[in-house]
Amino acid sequence: MKNHTHIKEEVCKANLRLKTEALVVLTWGNVSAIDRDQGLVAIKPSGVPYDKLRPEHIVLVDLESGQPVEEGSLNPSSDTPTHLELYRSFPGIGAIVHTHSLQATVWAQACAEIPVFGTTHADYFSSSIPCTRVMWPEEVQTDYELNTGKLIVECFKDLDPMLCPAVLVSHHGPFVWGKTPEEAVANAVVLEQVALMATQTRLIKPNAHYIPQHLLNKHFSRKHGSGAYYGQKEGPGSEKS
Repeated sequence: MKNHTHIKEEVCKANLRLKTEALVVLTWGNVSAIDRDQGLVAIKPSGVPYDKLRPEHIVLVDLESGQPVEEGSLNPSSDTPTHLELYRSFPGIGAIVHTHSLQATVWAQACAEIPVFGTTHADYFSSSIPCTRVMWPEEVQTDYELNTGKLIVECFKDLDPMLCPAVLVSHHGPFVWGKTPEEAVANAVVLEQVALMATQTRLIKPNAHYIPQHLLNKHFSRKHGSGAYYGQKEGPGSEKS
């Protein structure tokens, strides 16, 4: 097995950024990343405080079995089966973030999608942020975390997870993803902001209209896809933003 120091460092750094960005309190969150060539997922260990988290604590688990692959590993996050189901079902994603960030979780607890009211939302997500249906009792009582992943996949049967890289799980909280841990955390930061903006918009105008589709399409397409032109071209001395 190849050395996985790099992916552990990336995942640890991303988990610590959740704390820096005020997306978690206590241990209410986790970040994972996948090495698809090796069929391995690196994820935060269960219940380890962020101020004590180090790269060597990150747990490597097998994508199919969910079992740790290194002797003496800590227990992986209790949300690991959810992460694994998303990796199996969404082959384009490379990292996943789960938090109980305040604003996004409020919408999840209300079992409501986050509407697209403005261009800030449209810059990052091609649609409203969907919210799953409420889990059935048998789904909760048996394989709860795995069924949470299946519920998210069900929610995306008519949506592209690469165009809307976030979801709210009813009564629970957000799951967000990206191609890299850095991108997944950035999407989680944006999700929290657009959730706050949507809440405030509804307070000011309860019957506020969604953004017109042509304006949504323009803002999303100028940052994503083959015709994107926002920011700088990638290359020496440049940074895409």
